[in-house]
Amino acid sequence: MEFDFLVPIDSEIEAFKNELSTHHLGGVMALHTQDAFPDLSEIKIAIIGVLDNRGEDHVQSMVDLTPVRKSLYGLFMGNWKMGIADLGDILPGNSAMDTYFAVKKVVASLIKKGIVPIVIGGSQDLTYALYRAYDELEQMVNLVAIDNKFDFGKETDRLSSTSYLTKMVIDSPNNLFNYCNIGYQTYYNSQEEIDIIEKLYFDAYRLGEISNNIALAEPVFRDADVVSLDLTAVKSSDSGNFNTFAPNGFNGKEICSLARYAGISDKVSLFGIFNHANSVQEAVLIAQIVWYFMEGYQFRSGEYPFGTKDNYLKYIVPLEEEELVFYKSNKTDRWWIEIPFLTNGSNKLKRNTLLPCSYEEYLAACNQELPERWWKAQRKNSV
Repeated sequence: MEFDFLVPIDSEIEAFKNELSTHHLGGVMALHTQDAFPDLSEIKIAIIGVLDNRGEDHVQSMVDLTPVRKSLYGLFMGNWKMGIADLGDILPGNSAMDTYFAVKKVVASLIKKGIVPIVIGGSQDLTYALYRAYDELEQMVNLVAIDNKFDFGKETDRLSSTSYLTKMVIDSPNNLFNYCNIGYQTYYNSQEEIDIIEKLYFDAYRLGEISNNIALAEPVFRDADVVSLDLTAVKSSDSGNFNTFAPNGFNGKEICSLARYAGISDKVSLFGIFNHANSVQEAVLIAQIVWYFMEGYQFRSGEYPFGTKDNYLKYIVPLEEEELVFYKSNKTDRWWIEIPFLTNGSNKLKRNTLLPCSYEEYLAACNQELPERWWKAQRKNSV
C-alpha cells in the first residue's frame, strides 16, 4: 500500500499535541502515530514531510520538521470546516530515485481521494516527483514555482534543486502544459534561460512586479495544478535563513499572501514547500505559510471546473483581427478569457479552453491590446 512509505510522527510531537486545546490546529488534526493511521474519509488536506534534501549539494544533514510541526500545531484554527491530517514523513530512500518513487505514489493516491497534499521538504528537486504523480491521473499539468531562479540545468546534469525544470521539459511522458515563475530575480538567471521561458511560451513575473502589485499573481494560481515554493525566494531577514543568504526576496506578509492565493484556487491540488534551512525562525514562517494556504482552501468558491454560465456575465471585445470573449463571475467578480480550442485528438487539453485573467487584462483588451497570457495559451494549444 502506498501509505506504507510514511513513517508516523515521533512521540515528542504526539506529546506536544496532547497538551493543546481543541482551539489549536494541532488539537483537532488527525495524526499518523505509532498506534494508528488516521481515517482519511473526512480529510481534505494532508501534511506530509519529506526529509530528503540530497538535491541541494551544500546540505548534509537530514531535514528536521519538529520545529515546523510545533509551530504549526500551536497556531489557532480559523473558522474552518475541513478535516486536516498530518500523515508523518517519507524518509530518504537508498537513492534519490527511491524517494521520488515514494513521493509520487503517496501524492497520487491522496489526489485520487480528493485530498490536497501539503508536502514540506527537503530539496526542491522533489517537485519533479510531485509532477510525475500526475502521470497516473492522465492529465496535463500547470506548475507555478515561487522562486528566485528558473532552475534550468544542462540535459546531462543530475536531477537537483537547480535543474529539475529541465527534466520536466524533456522527459517523457511530457505532461507539462504550462510553467509560471513568480518572483524571479534577473541577476540569478542567464539571458539564455529567460529566452527559453519565452520560446516555450511559459510565464514569468519578476520579484518587483509582484511586490508592487501582488494581485497580479491571483489568476496565475487559479490556473495552477501544482505550486512549488522555494523558501530562498523569501529574503533572509524575514525567513531567518542565513545559510543561503538572500538580501532580496518576498517578505513574510507577501509570501503568506501568495500561499493564500494558492489555497483559494479551486484547481490547485498540490502544494509543496522546499529548501527548508532547518532554522527555528524559518520553521515559524513555514507554519504560517501552511496556515494561510489552509485558510485559502476554506474559502474556495467552487468555480472550477467552469460549470453553467448562468452565473457569469459574458463580455465580447472585438479587436482588429480577433474577437475576445470574457466571463465575469457574479459570485466572486473574478474574470476568465476564452481560448479558442483547436482539436488535436487529445482530451488532455480540453480544460484549458477557459483561462483565468484579471480585470486589468479585460480593460487592456478594450484598448485593443491582446493579452499576452491569451496569446501564449493559444500558441501552446496549436502546437
